[in-house]
Amino acid sequence: MNYNNQRTSQYTNSEVQTLELVIHGEPCSKANSRRLVWRGKTPRFIKSEKALQYEKDFSAQCPSLPSPMEGEELAVTMNIYYRTQRPDLDESLILDLLEKCGVYKNDRLVREKHVYHHIDRATPRTEIRIEPRQKKAASLREVAAKTAEATTRGDNP
Repeated sequence: MNYNNQRTSQYTNSEVQTLELVIHGEPCSKANSRRLVWRGKTPRFIKSEKALQYEKDFSAQCPSLPSPMEGEELAVTMNIYYRTQRPDLDESLILDLLEKCGVYKNDRLVREKHVYHHIDRATPRTEIRIEPRQKKAASLREVAAKTAEATTRGDNP
């Protein structure tokens, strides 16, 4: 398939700080995109035709970066537009394909995910934004501990 991809990215010091891209096509659920085939008497699970086609289309649309995003935790926001309500919201195949395309070295760097399910019957796609993860000021547990400590001392939290 030939897609007119709308890719934008911001580069600083030859490293990607924020990457935004649109991948056209409807992704498959990683868990539900396998089929059983037999090799002699041995059963094997392989990717479905739909998953293989999506992987091929994804690779053709994925940008070539000067170097993969690495060394820091990443935050990913995905807006996945499906044709119907039927598919499960599953970003795992997309995360694997971003790694395979060289966007980042390992999908374990993704420590924060925001994934949203939308419907667009005419143009299924995934809008992706990848950026360095912002460090949180304090976790809820830390805030609760400080509040409890202040209450014990008699301070106003």
